[in-house]
Amino acid sequence: MESISYIIDTLYAIFAMTLIIFMVPGFAMLEAGIVRTKNVTAVLTINTLIYAIASLAFLLIGYSIAFGDFGSDSMSKWAAFMFQMAFVGKVVNIMSGGVSERAKVVPLAVFTVIMAAVLYPLVVNVTWGSNFLDGTILSLSMYDLAGSTVIHSTGGWALLAAILIIGARKGRYTKEGGIRVIPASNIPLVTLGAFLLWIGWFGFNGGSVGSIASKDNADAVALTIMNTNTAGLAGAIMVACFMQFRYKKLDLTMILNGALGGLVAVTAGPDLYDIYTPILVGAIGGIIVVFGVSFFDKIRIDDPVGALSVHLLNGIWGTLAVGIFASNGSDITLLGQVKGILLVAVFAFTSSFIILFIINKIMPLRADNDEEMQGLDVEECGLEAYPEFKRAF
Repeated sequence: MESISYIIDTLYAIFAMTLIIFMVPGFAMLEAGIVRTKNVTAVLTINTLIYAIASLAFLLIGYSIAFGDFGSDSMSKWAAFMFQMAFVGKVVNIMSGGVSERAKVVPLAVFTVIMAAVLYPLVVNVTWGSNFLDGTILSLSMYDLAGSTVIHSTGGWALLAAILIIGARKGRYTKEGGIRVIPASNIPLVTLGAFLLWIGWFGFNGGSVGSIASKDNADAVALTIMNTNTAGLAGAIMVACFMQFRYKKLDLTMILNGALGGLVAVTAGPDLYDIYTPILVGAIGGIIVVFGVSFFDKIRIDDPVGALSVHLLNGIWGTLAVGIFASNGSDITLLGQVKGILLVAVFAFTSSFIILFIINKIMPLRADNDEEMQGLDVEECGLEAYPEFKRAF
């Protein structure tokens, strides 16, 4: 019986890992659809490199920092590693989309190595891993099942640091304080990317339960996946209703981001909620996206894909939501959740800013004005995604 459970959990970990890898084309398609045609190949290139570089860096260095030696009693240690490896690139994917259309590929690739090998593993160490802070005043009791803070907010803080260093896209904000709309180049790709991410989230959250080889664990996995989906539904519907009421326009990109915001928000505790709480968590997550996008534009923080609103703000909200809705006399407390959010925020933002600042001094993160006007496809990759189209400058 023990060997059967071992086999089932190994198979499930590999299946969940495969679902999470679907998020690689998910991020790539969403970002490729959001940016202008002259920057599509560059976006696809960095997404490809992030998966390859982050995975290998995590294999060689990062996993040991996060968890110590390879090992698992309940499943194959290789399956356990592959599941954790599937997460690591998502942290940098969150960042890469938010600096698209003006950030160079090579410096982002260099930062990917450092994030996957050191920065993200250190965050994992003190939350899910071996916890070198155990027994100290900084030791965390934060509950974060699949990474509202550990993954999404960490990537969001790194993105904020990057934007503060490289600035906004040329022409995005006018001298008079206005905002120039830069429309998405391919709405079908944005939609495809969002739904690939949505599907990947079932492995992201469901796999994080850790086991499916018993009746109770199978029920926990099913509940987790159902609650994950529910939050995405609520986020999409809430944003659609708000956009129709406020602007009389059903902005599909905003609706899709509302769904993703709901998914991020529920990621911290989908296994802890009843079947109704994710509706509230996801709906609030959707509204956070709408107001977050507006807020960041007002302070001239240029984020083409809305990653700060979706991942950073909803990572924070989702982690707080566990303390609000799931602190039922257990070790989970709102104070513990806040402490975890703050510690990760300080470390992720500060370390990312320092590393990116140094990289920027050695090799500029931002393309120069001529390269940005020409488009990064030609300058960075020598290959245009849509060579038969007249590129819009």
